Amino acid sequence: MRKISDLYAGHHSWLKGWLRKRMGDSDTAADLAQDTFVRVLSKPPEGDLAEPRAYLTVIAKGLVSNWYRRRAIENAYLEELASRPEAYSVSPEERALMLEALFEIDAMLEKLPAKAREAFLLSQLEELPYSEIAQRLNISLSTVKRYIVLGFAQCLATMA
Repeated sequence: MRKISDLYAGHHSWLKGWLRKRMGDSDTAADLAQDTFVRVLSKPPEGDLAEPRAYLTVIAKGLVSNWYRRRAIENAYLEELASRPEAYSVSPEERALMLEALFEIDAMLEKLPAKAREAFLLSQLEELPYSEIAQRLNISLSTVKRYIVLGFAQCLATMA
């Protein structure tokens, strides 16, 4: 634990500044810096770190990527809600629940290989037939079927 407190004391300010340059916002940078160290605490590095800033940067880049992806999902959802007539609007509680569900689905799909994720989304969201998915992704029909099964298996594993 001492090693992590030294890592925090020696590099937290630097990391926050590094994130501030990339995010353009001090509050978001502070949150992501804290999240980076939470990740370090949850899975401490083995042995001594030769390059602690490189280690922290790798973790922070992943968190930044997740932040932007979540932001894109939230913005797309809010745009969809804004385009609906008022009669179809949802309450703030429903909105929060739907956003959380979308974030969970996104995290679940992120675990799939890129082509499997794309095949699954084309099947489920665009309702394309397997033959068209195979043609679009330049893969065999049996590979499309395997990817769809993989997608559903990931959904079931996440729900369990």
